Amino acid sequence: MTSYGAGGRAPLLLAGLLGTVHAAFSLYWGVGGGWLVETLGRRMVDAFAGWEWLLLPIGVVKLVAAWVPLVAARQGWPLRWFTRTACWLGAVVLVLWGGLNTVVGNLVLIGLIVPDGGYDRAGMIGHAFLWDPLFLAWGVVLAAGLTRGRGVARSAA
Repeated sequence: MTSYGAGGRAPLLLAGLLGTVHAAFSLYWGVGGGWLVETLGRRMVDAFAGWEWLLLPIGVVKLVAAWVPLVAARQGWPLRWFTRTACWLGAVVLVLWGGLNTVVGNLVLIGLIVPDGGYDRAGMIGHAFLWDPLFLAWGVVLAAGLTRGRGVARSAA
């Protein structure tokens, strides 16, 4: 185990927790849970009807992605280029996906974007204020952890 520095570990721990929330809901819905499912939007719920089990591997992937950065950092970034690049790619995707969908969802809700055929208000609220901001926060905190721990990790490598 190497010294990664508390400055990098704390955000990576928080990123792991945020990712775990996302993963937990995917796993919960994958086994048939219904709490907050309306926040996904009717179209998504209908698309997965009868296929909810597909959320189980998605939840597992989210869970692994949530904790790999902290585990890799604590182990001194084995396969350094690959692991850090994969984590940075994940952070960028989370920030772009979460940020763009948060902004678009809010623009729809305030009426600046009007989708053809209307929209599912509960689903749009869920994406604008819960799921996509959670992706965004996960990505921002992950990027902060990768940035803050960069100098310490380099000197230990």
